[in-house]
Amino acid sequence: MAEVITMPRLSDTMTEGKVAKWHKKVGDKVKEGDILAEIETDKAVQDFESEVEGTLLYVGVEEGNAATVDSVLAIIGNEGEDISGLTGGGGAAAPAATSEEKKEEPKAETPAAPEQASAEVPAGVEVITMPRLSDTMTEGKVAKWHKNVGDTVKEGDLLAEIETDKAVQDFESEFNGVLLKQGVEEGGAAPVDSVLAIIGPAGTDITGVGAAKSATPSSEKSAEQKTEAKAEEKAAPVVSSSSTDRVAISPLAKKMAQDKGVDINSIQGSGENGRIVKKDIENYQPSAKPAASAPSASPAAQVALSFVQGEDTETPNSQVRNVIAKRLSESKFSAPHYYLMVEINMDKAIEARKEINSLPDTKISFNDMIIKATAVALRKHPQVNSSWAGDKIIHRGNINIGVAVAIPDGLVVPVLKNTDQMNYTQISAAVKDMASRAKSKGLKANEMEGSTFSISNLGMFGIETFTSIINQPNSAILSVGAIIEKPVVKNGQIVVGNIMKLSLACDHRVVDGATGAQFLQTLKTYLENPLTLLL
Repeated sequence: MAEVITMPRLSDTMTEGKVAKWHKKVGDKVKEGDILAEIETDKAVQDFESEVEGTLLYVGVEEGNAATVDSVLAIIGNEGEDISGLTGGGGAAAPAATSEEKKEEPKAETPAAPEQASAEVPAGVEVITMPRLSDTMTEGKVAKWHKNVGDTVKEGDLLAEIETDKAVQDFESEFNGVLLKQGVEEGGAAPVDSVLAIIGPAGTDITGVGAAKSATPSSEKSAEQKTEAKAEEKAAPVVSSSSTDRVAISPLAKKMAQDKGVDINSIQGSGENGRIVKKDIENYQPSAKPAASAPSASPAAQVALSFVQGEDTETPNSQVRNVIAKRLSESKFSAPHYYLMVEINMDKAIEARKEINSLPDTKISFNDMIIKATAVALRKHPQVNSSWAGDKIIHRGNINIGVAVAIPDGLVVPVLKNTDQMNYTQISAAVKDMASRAKSKGLKANEMEGSTFSISNLGMFGIETFTSIINQPNSAILSVGAIIEKPVVKNGQIVVGNIMKLSLACDHRVVDGATGAQFLQTLKTYLENPLTLLL
């Protein structure tokens, strides 16, 4: 039976995807795991693998075109199979659907019911659903499967590790039998009460038990996240620019890493299949990574266009630029911005940086120092590290600083998790690594999520002062200008000083003027007296 493959949701902010390249054409044989196409999202270009086997009967989106999430991307089935009912009259050799067809086809097929058992369950078979492991949990993510399809399962055996909105928890089986089906692939997520696994006697036919994952849009979310997991699993096991979205790590090691501010992406695990365990965190020694080719923490100019006198040209917007435009417009029009500015005397910071960089294998930038000082200042001013949520303000429990990085299509904001717990070397290595991967579209979706405060730096372009638009749901963003030599009055005399201007954009719904001013005073103290960061 033919399977309808829909445009997957490969990031939490993705609303449509663009087919950058097809790797299969109509009539080609397709095996499970084969790369069908490269899909450009609002954040990256990802390989899209087939989850079914058969012949590619229909292409719903032409190469270079975009389509909304959940619209028909392709149809795979048996060679010569009649798919006119799935394409609105087209056959196996039907041309790529028009944008109107893409929008209308899913609507004709979309049922309202959530994923659930859709056939009578055979005797002895148990359908295990995604458990609700916290009172606020709406979906769970399978961090790791401990049993594979075909494995014998006993009551009390650890089936999987489930990541909730609060923690990663072990999930044990309550039944004996053989694991017949995994309803959610490792790294994928599914709503509470959807099919997680099926256990029963070996060889039991479970066809039809649990909603189909790719044939009907009723389980599109599960299919999309399976697709994302597969696309990411294709990457090499060593953590790098193409590493998986889910790092294999034990819950205890993950908690230790968070407490110590250790970037788990920089650790090679010593456990089974490269899993990071407790001793890896205990023995971790940070090391600086190669510097990026350009100053890494700040936006660079857009790609230069050639100018032809009297000739207008057009450049189609990428998914990234469309989303940037949407997000910035939403922020500017919804959050009441106001701006605070301050001058920083960087003389002592310059000397401190020279001393730090004189140490072996150490090289930090002024931006690294600003990030560290900002993170520590946020500890003392938690209101600035908060978010507006309609009828309440959420005070964030972690300090996660987003660092604006330019890419050819616009701007992305990779996030340094638990920045206040990182030292200069860790910050420097993490920023250089993520900035380098951002430029090659190698950042993972989770590396651009969860920021609580953002920093944008245009100082390397000689910009003395500027203001930025808040990166929601943050309530503030710091704009960093260049360090400029200028005359200053010191002890009643005019001398040459190294001055840097900072601008803080605040959401007045969360951060009052006095609160923002006090935060800048603390940040000024840390930067003008770097030793205070050690206290």
